[in-house]
Amino acid sequence: MQHINRVASRRAKVDHDKIPKQPSITVSYWNVGVLLHFSVILFVMESWFYWTKFRDAYMEEALFFIVFWFGCVLFAFTHIFLVIMDAWSRFQNYKRIKDNLYMHGFSPKLANPYTGSKCQRTAFLVAAKELGMEKEVLSYYKRIGIRWYHFIPKFMIQDPLFLFRKSFVSRTFLEKYYKPRFNFRDQDVNYKIAE
Repeated sequence: MQHINRVASRRAKVDHDKIPKQPSITVSYWNVGVLLHFSVILFVMESWFYWTKFRDAYMEEALFFIVFWFGCVLFAFTHIFLVIMDAWSRFQNYKRIKDNLYMHGFSPKLANPYTGSKCQRTAFLVAAKELGMEKEVLSYYKRIGIRWYHFIPKFMIQDPLFLFRKSFVSRTFLEKYYKPRFNFRDQDVNYKIAE
């Protein structure tokens, strides 16, 4: 019984009358995937750099360097699309998280599935911040030992063969579209459940 009371006392409720003004969808999308968006820019520049090296090697007909630089071009170019898909998936997480936070309030049970990677934590934190619960989430992360510099996802350390797991691909790149249940941006609607 005490355990239930402790969990209930940790649950932070949404103050429905004092929800901060909501940013546009574009701003939310940027905030959720800010690291991923910068990664896309980096991979575009990297692809261009590798392409110039490949082109020079091709002109000089140096077979080893042609193969090497072409492999680098493929690696960087492929990552552009993977990172875009990752950002899309984190935005779907964000919408689901925001609905759940609004309906149930913050609880460790709700936050725990999204503690594995920096991008998932960012999606959770952005959703919580938009509902005025940022302090509770940051406090929870601090309590369980997650710091701002924890970029490498836990599953990569725990399971070195993560690339070959179906769950990795589906959760990282192929998250299904989530239609939000609430229209948080229409302040006059008083957040009625969307139909």
